[in-house]
Amino acid sequence: MISRRDFLQVGMAASAIVGASGFGNWARLAAQQALSQDELLRFETFGNVSLIHITDIHAQLKPVWFREPSVNIGVGGNRGAVPHVTGADFRRLYGIADGSPLHYALTYDDFVSLAREYGRMGGLDRIATVIKAIRADRPDALLLDGGDTWHGSYTCYHSQGQDMVNVMNALAPDAMTLHWEFTLGSARVRELVEGLPFPVLGQNIFDAEWDEPAELFPPYEFFERGGVRIAVIGQAFPYMPIANPGWMFPEYSFGIRDEHMQKVVDEVRAQGAECVVCLSHNGFDVDKKMATVVTGIDVILSGHTHDALPEPVLAGQTIIVPSGSNGKFVSRVDLDIRDGRMMGYRHKLIPIFADVIAPDPEVAALIEAERAPHAEALAEVIGQTDGLLYRRGNFNGTWDDLICDALLSQREAEIALSPGVRWGPSLIPGQPITREDLWNVTSMTYPQAYRTEMTGEFLKVVLEDVADNIFNPDPYYQQGGDMVRVGGLGYRIDVSKPQGERISDMTLLRTGEPIDAARAYVVAGWASVNEGTEGPPIWDVVEAHIRALGTVRAEPRDTVSVTGI
Repeated sequence: MISRRDFLQVGMAASAIVGASGFGNWARLAAQQALSQDELLRFETFGNVSLIHITDIHAQLKPVWFREPSVNIGVGGNRGAVPHVTGADFRRLYGIADGSPLHYALTYDDFVSLAREYGRMGGLDRIATVIKAIRADRPDALLLDGGDTWHGSYTCYHSQGQDMVNVMNALAPDAMTLHWEFTLGSARVRELVEGLPFPVLGQNIFDAEWDEPAELFPPYEFFERGGVRIAVIGQAFPYMPIANPGWMFPEYSFGIRDEHMQKVVDEVRAQGAECVVCLSHNGFDVDKKMATVVTGIDVILSGHTHDALPEPVLAGQTIIVPSGSNGKFVSRVDLDIRDGRMMGYRHKLIPIFADVIAPDPEVAALIEAERAPHAEALAEVIGQTDGLLYRRGNFNGTWDDLICDALLSQREAEIALSPGVRWGPSLIPGQPITREDLWNVTSMTYPQAYRTEMTGEFLKVVLEDVADNIFNPDPYYQQGGDMVRVGGLGYRIDVSKPQGERISDMTLLRTGEPIDAARAYVVAGWASVNEGTEGPPIWDVVEAHIRALGTVRAEPRDTVSVTGI
């Protein structure tokens, strides 16, 4: 693995850009346990432009626990490269002390003990405090929202995204782009977008009938900040009809459309753009490739894959800034723009420690007003957990195991399939499981828990197809989330193999027998992209299972064997 020092030296030697990060001082303070709001927000103002980036909040209005992944596999040219470095390797790469707040915020190991010491993270009222502090320092800073904002909670589902719109409007973003928002349905998306006081950008959102840019989503917006003409180009999630139900937004087509992106970059440069920012929901590896294919982008603010890195990554002449998820972080990026080009930058990934950063009173009151009509339902306790419940990672987490167990028992199935989504906060041992917690990991607009039959042959096809969406060595073909979660089924996966050859040793766990290609198995799952899927909503299925258990015993399982790393 290339060292961080070597990477930075190579990157800067190949570029005229001069970069700096606030990470070094922050790391020292964190190692000394000297965190305070003032220290978290401390920043040496630089250049003439400031960007504020938030992304993948997934409707988490309140502070949460969120465990970072233990398994985040990179393939092809990204093998062993950030963000595909986890745990102790990640801490060594960035000089993070074991047991420090940064250990807790950015890596997974010792999560439970560190969560009890440092508390929850995020909360839009705390984020508001950070944004207002940055704007007090630089009043014309641009606030850019990378999407996956109007999705992922009980209140967001029942208000069809209105709770998040109302609270985010109080933060006054300058622009956003979209992904899960489209699963509200195109009519609701149009209603919300038309009522926003800022643009929703997407150079890759096209009218499906006419194959031309969709009028509702302009490709870019110009801003004048610090005497600089800035173009912000939107890049929505490119694989909407693959990862999500296309019948919910049939008017639109997507794709990476890097050739069109190049045309748009050239167009805004011709119109006098001195700085070009891409507000992206591609995912990190796709952004990294796009930065080497499309010229003229100064900064890519990266979302979708939920990665949090304490320093930007340089790809060609473009810096890529990922800012985590669930409200855990806010990125500040200051740019020095002179003579129509970016001469340097300074960056800080600001961790939102909820017990350190004071809530903004105005936004806190607004959050409570949005939650008040649902307070009783949100707080209802449906069970307890005696283990860590988490989801994030390439393969099953304990939340996923619990959901799969519920599908097996409540739907009387032999095998369970659960989508490999990245969203959903964690719960630490000894905590009650409330209805809010359950909806945080199941909330979506196509929740039907189906029960069907699949042959062993078809099950292998499903696993192979999903595996290629994740482990194809070309990032442009990585079109999914994480690996489909399974219950009642064990298998081996070699991520280095080509499509169709990764999955082997499939086993029915109930009997220990190999999966028979010709036999039909009873399979339960949820989140099917097929229109007309029938079944009870997944949250009812899981709630019934948890109530039957009383206390959930969450232990990691080893039913998936991973090789070729």
